[in-house]
Amino acid sequence: MFPETIETDRLRLEQLTMEHLFELYDHTSVDAPAIDEITQYVTWSPNRSLKETRSFIEEQETQWEKGEEATYVVYPREEEDNAGEFGGCTGLSIDWSRRTGQLGFWLRKPLWGRGYSHERATALIALAFDRLDLDLVTVNHHPDNEQSARAIQKYVEAHGGRRDGYLRNHLVYQDGTVADEVRYSIAREEYDANKS
Repeated sequence: MFPETIETDRLRLEQLTMEHLFELYDHTSVDAPAIDEITQYVTWSPNRSLKETRSFIEEQETQWEKGEEATYVVYPREEEDNAGEFGGCTGLSIDWSRRTGQLGFWLRKPLWGRGYSHERATALIALAFDRLDLDLVTVNHHPDNEQSARAIQKYVEAHGGRRDGYLRNHLVYQDGTVADEVRYSIAREEYDANKS
């Protein structure tokens, strides 16, 4: 259902599999560089063991097989600084009953501020509408995450979408705590009208 690889002008997205175990652990463990900044606004916590990372990958592979979630490892392509290095992860979660896909993304700190969020979002939005025939794509961020807010606003507006609003106690963290979040969406008709 999902393509195993997706290439954009500057990025290569590869399906997250057990082959990425050590790479993923190196960049998501409690000792990973800048991990506190990376995880400040995401719902997952740094991994305390290789076993935790393995369990996460197993779950993502199961969701992939069920057609409910596509999780990719992000690599900058040859022309980019840090070419071929593990960059982070992105994904598209599917709610088939609502015909909705939700975007997710995190990057290692050295890759922040390069416009990669827009580029990978465009690829996953196309996947959602053109390949999976969904009706809506959503993306959320923590209200205090100004960097994500700027990036999301740019790519949502570029595809004709809009800010839906502020949802109280909607974001659920891995440890069970909740927080507010801001939601944006792009409808199929908005996407079609803004294709270039």
